[in-house]
Amino acid sequence: MHDSDDLPQDQPIERPWIVLNNTYDVEAWIDSYNRDLQRAMTKPNARGYGICFRLVHGGEVYLHTDPEGSILLDVTPEAEWVSPLLTAATGIDQPPSQIWVLPGHTLTQLILGLSTLIATTRIVVSHEFRTKRF
Repeated sequence: MHDSDDLPQDQPIERPWIVLNNTYDVEAWIDSYNRDLQRAMTKPNARGYGICFRLVHGGEVYLHTDPEGSILLDVTPEAEWVSPLLTAATGIDQPPSQIWVLPGHTLTQLILGLSTLIATTRIVVSHEFRTKRF
């Protein structure tokens, strides 16, 4: 699972997504993701780290957490079509910008809601948010 050791540090590994069907699957994925992210954060110049979800119908959603435990989502313009689902899954209204700030307790619902729409994922270590918050 950790084939990243064989590739140059600046080359992202895109992994196919396996649909998660229940909260147990999501929590197991979160645990695995956290381990992979901790390894990636040890690399030099790591900032703006998290995960990128490439969606099956176009666009990307970047997920990061801040030190307070909030979830930051950067929904690219090509992925705006997923906004109603994000609202339904988390109970948070769509913000006026492409940056969503969600409470940490919504992570499981968010991943479960997005699961069937994700094509691939990759760890990111230097994503620049278009906001002064991050």
